Amino acid sequence: MSRKSTFAALLLLPSFSYAATVLSSPPDLNNKSYVLMDYETGQILAAKNENEKLAPASMTKMMTSYIVEQKLLKGQITEGEKVRMNEDAWCRGSRTESCMYVPLNGTATVLEMLRGIIIQSGNDASKAMAEYVAGNEGTFAQMMNQEAQRLGLTNTHFVNSTGLPADGHYSSAKDMAVLAQHIIHDSAKYYPIYSEKEFTFNNIKQGNRNPLLYTDPSVDGLKTGHTNEAGYCLTTSSKRGPMRLITVIFGTPSINERASQTRSLLAWGYANYETVKVKPANAPLKNVKVWFGTQNEVPAGLTEDFNVTMQKGQASNIKTELQGSPEINAPLQKGQVIGKLVASLDGKVIAEKPVVALQAVEEAGFFSRMLDHVKQFFSNLF
Repeated sequence: MSRKSTFAALLLLPSFSYAATVLSSPPDLNNKSYVLMDYETGQILAAKNENEKLAPASMTKMMTSYIVEQKLLKGQITEGEKVRMNEDAWCRGSRTESCMYVPLNGTATVLEMLRGIIIQSGNDASKAMAEYVAGNEGTFAQMMNQEAQRLGLTNTHFVNSTGLPADGHYSSAKDMAVLAQHIIHDSAKYYPIYSEKEFTFNNIKQGNRNPLLYTDPSVDGLKTGHTNEAGYCLTTSSKRGPMRLITVIFGTPSINERASQTRSLLAWGYANYETVKVKPANAPLKNVKVWFGTQNEVPAGLTEDFNVTMQKGQASNIKTELQGSPEINAPLQKGQVIGKLVASLDGKVIAEKPVVALQAVEEAGFFSRMLDHVKQFFSNLF
């Protein structure tokens, strides 16, 4: 076998065998659209109209909070900065919309505003942060759309930061699930806020509107939404053991329905699927040939556990293939990506992870490099 084919050689893992069972049908739900997604792989386990463009209501605020979180993590704003509530953003004591109730011309810190957006679903907090970050809400909406494009949300367009009804403001169940996936992963420092059950500001205590936080200990987020146009909507994340599931539901007829439908989807997902650890982090998968280095090979591995979610009861084997360039040249840094590990089941790719160099390799001296050039030339001939 040539060096080129060696690195891409198929690595067969021990078989994962299960007693044969039949996958039950997903629950029949009275809503406009839904998605059940595996967080680890992004695999869609069940769906209805998952790409349909629909009004997302206050689930829009997931993008608003995500942008604020990323600004915080990048140091572009800080948690303690004071944000003023101007008249355009201020809630005038209305009972028809969700508010944080920051007084007119009063202030709250960025972190308090973030809690007001996530826990209290505050339209005032969302508008105030949009203006603080971008100067005005329209410019912030452009930022939201740029971020949506970067994240691959192909059926999403935002007009405002709140989700209040507006022409051309829409998203899809699949896009909201992908956004939730990014919040959990990219904003891990701030993700615990999504599970907080209440928040008090200005002596007004408000509870989180996600009822599953109070009844299911595996649920730790994310966001509710409701308008007359959108119906009752909910994006939820639940983690049981190594498996995390994300559900998104658009357009249920009632508060109780959006909660019960979410419970049904989660119950079905956990009953029919499981997460298996295919390979652990930091364990060498293979020694890969290195040219022009102080050593001829480097161990290749993963920076995090490679978990795969699959249907329970499948009498099949997971196979993995290490893919990458056959010509790895020094110098190499520890952790440098040099390929990927692809997992497949019954010939279908179900997940992949970057493969990195587990050790650094320094560049060799001049004469050693010249010798490798000669060896490489002849190896390419044959």
